[in-house]
Formats: sequence, structure tokens, C-alpha cells
Amino acid sequence: MKNQMNERRIDAVLFDLDGVLINSFESWYRAFTAMLSAYGREEISREVFKSKYWGRDLWHNRASLNLGGDAARYCESEQQNMIELIRLSPDVEEILHCIKGKYKLKVGLVTNTPRENVNKIFEHFCLSNHFDVILTRDDVKRGKPDAEMVIKACEQLNVKPEHAVLVGDTTADSQAGKAAGCLVIGIGRESAGDVRIETLYELFTVLDGTTR
Repeated sequence: MKNQMNERRIDAVLFDLDGVLINSFESWYRAFTAMLSAYGREEISREVFKSKYWGRDLWHNRASLNLGGDAARYCESEQQNMIELIRLSPDVEEILHCIKGKYKLKVGLVTNTPRENVNKIFEHFCLSNHFDVILTRDDVKRGKPDAEMVIKACEQLNVKPEHAVLVGDTTADSQAGKAAGCLVIGIGRESAGDVRIETLYELFTVLDGTTR
């Protein structure tokens, strides 16, 4: 892993939210199936949701189902009512604190989750103070896998994309990060990226192979 990172300069770490910092799959699955039911569509399995819709821009998903914008808003509202189903990934606060403290790196969030949902999740888990910039689907014209969000985050952090790391768990994260020019770290067995890790703690091994 260090050989892949040899002498690469890193100034910032960008995180996806769902599936990386939090486990929110069940909340989004239930919200999505509630939306399908409310709009007269057939229920789908968790496996189908994960393979076809998980990690994608919600507005892209509703368009692919030929549903209107009100359907997306319905799904967003349903997910906000399921915060109790969400769990923080292990040691998230300690890891974020270490990245800013020990490694002196800027930290950003780039997520397809809408702003209001992010605000409720961050309020619930007291996460806001760990980030220098927070960009959501509401802040861009096109969500991931488009690179717009990643590029905009780097601009606001005043770092070059090639000096940033994007940590994500989906193909959409990988595509967005690579298109922007970031190093992409995929977390989880099914993730894609330049480097793959199993847990967030392994991120430190990657960062130890970089320069600042």
C-alpha cells in the first residue's frame, strides 16, 4: 500500500457519508420502498436496492423510475424519520479528530444525501465540528458519479484535487473521485478505488505513505 502512495502529497481527505462514516443502508432502503409503495410501484429487495440504487443520486434514481420530484422529497422525508436506524461506523469521531490533529489535513464531506438529511444526522451524532467543508446533493447541479461535488469541495478547501483523497464505498464515489483527479480509497470488500481498505482505521496506513 505504501508503494502506491509513495511521495504523493495529500492536503485533504474527503469522505462520503453513507456506508463510510455511518451505516444508513436500512434507513434508506425502508424510505425508498415506502416511496415505491406510496407511488404505486412494486417493492424491491435489499439486494436489488443495493445493486441498482445505493450510492446513486436520489434524483437520478427517481428519474430512472419515471417518478416526479415530489417522490424524491417523499423519500427524503421518510429517511429523516428513521435516524434511529442509523449507526456510526466504529471510532469515527476519533479518526476524524486524528486526521485534523495528528496529520494536519483538511477534512471535507461529499455526499449525495440531501442537506436537510445531513443536518439531522450530524445533529444527532454531533459530527459537524469535524469538517472544514460539507457539500451535499443540494449544493451542486449533478451528484456523484459526476465530479462536480468533489471539484467544488477542493475549491472551497483551497486544495488541488490531485492532492486530495476521497474515501467512498460505491462505484459512484470512485467514478467521481477519479474524474476529479483525486486518489480514491475504497472501503469495504465491494468497493472500487486506487486503494482498498476494510476499515476506516486502515486509512492511517495509507496516510502514513504520503507527504504533507
